Amino acid sequence: MWRKARFVMAGACAAAGVCVVPTAAGPATASAVQATAVTAKTVTAKTVTTGAAATTEKAATPATARKKGKPYCARYKCIALTFDDGPWPYTPALLDTLKKHKAKATFFLLGRKVANRPELTRRIHEEGHDIGNHTWNHPSLTTLSDGEVFEEVSSTSNIINKTIGRMPDYMRPPNGATNSRVASLMSDLGLPQILWTGSTLDWQARDTKVIAKRTLKLAKRNGVILLHDIVPETVKAMPGVLTALEKQHYKFVTLTTLLQGRTLRPGEVYPPRGR
Repeated sequence: MWRKARFVMAGACAAAGVCVVPTAAGPATASAVQATAVTAKTVTAKTVTTGAAATTEKAATPATARKKGKPYCARYKCIALTFDDGPWPYTPALLDTLKKHKAKATFFLLGRKVANRPELTRRIHEEGHDIGNHTWNHPSLTTLSDGEVFEEVSSTSNIINKTIGRMPDYMRPPNGATNSRVASLMSDLGLPQILWTGSTLDWQARDTKVIAKRTLKLAKRNGVILLHDIVPETVKAMPGVLTALEKQHYKFVTLTTLLQGRTLRPGEVYPPRGR
């Protein structure tokens, strides 16, 4: 019963922005545990509902979304560039490039780096980019216990909320490592899982020309491209990549804009595996 109550409380932590993870299940009366579970279950339902509503509301706020007719990316050739593992000292240069090209992106941030660079995190948010949860320490979630997964993700959501004043709408499992158990835990936390349609493997390449070539090759309408703003060669490649994709009439959008007209279920994997 305590295990069930603990993970029902996951959603409650995400909603409140404050979380205490018990290190051990101490003795408790049946009535006390039941009362905790009932209270947490109520808050969890509210959290999941609120998370979905927030996603819908956020998707409807851009000026382009207010126009009548089809969603923005049904009318334009969109692509979502996503950057993992920051914020990092190279991130400001990337933000300058994105601003110059009037491009929006999605940043999946590590909780420990958000804690160390709150001003840079706020800049990302204030310049109109999406911020997603990428765990606190970047572990492969499938190798952790349920409690460890919960702590990695909920602590990151909490520090993001503390820093920018809102909870993230999405998470990305490090290394794309997820399974049905992780999906169930993300469902409890109200977070869809975002993967990608193509990875540049920029962390491995460490070559500006190679990264640029791979990004352009992976580009497609409604694509979700995986990059890293902790890789300096990636940041250096972006001016040329954006210029080349602009010539192909791409619009650089956040995941929120890309998903207009669609609400992801908590725990759902998008894009689906094999796509």
